[in-house]
Amino acid sequence: MTATDPALTALAQGWCALSLLHGKIETHVERALQAKHGLSVREYSLLDVLNRQHEGEGGHLQMKQVADAVVLSQSATTRLVTRLEERGLLSRYLCPTDRRGIYTDVSESGAALLGEARPTNDAALREALDEAAKNPELAPLVQAVEAVRTPA
Repeated sequence: MTATDPALTALAQGWCALSLLHGKIETHVERALQAKHGLSVREYSLLDVLNRQHEGEGGHLQMKQVADAVVLSQSATTRLVTRLEERGLLSRYLCPTDRRGIYTDVSESGAALLGEARPTNDAALREALDEAAKNPELAPLVQAVEAVRTPA
């Protein structure tokens, strides 16, 4: 394939459209969460992931798993955890069976803030998707996002 190959051009255009959709959604949701709850999208995502961690096998997530879930490096995730801990939204403690392990849990105030912010997040996401669906280039991607369902 060459750089002017139509398949590569189409692939690049698709990637640009996906990147544009992501940016529009993230910006819209970020503004709503910041304005109403003082949370960034990453902070909201981290609280959400940690709040759900006990539902899976093994109970607690390792920091690498948390970093992967919020799409950050481990060091950036650690800094984010520290900021939220300083705000009283998270707590860290040593694993009782492995003193090398550190667990991170959402505090009561963190869970309350997450509960308050969830409807804002969901409404802002819906608004951003509805707006993006008006763009013919983004409409198929919006349909794809809406078609994704998590297994029950």
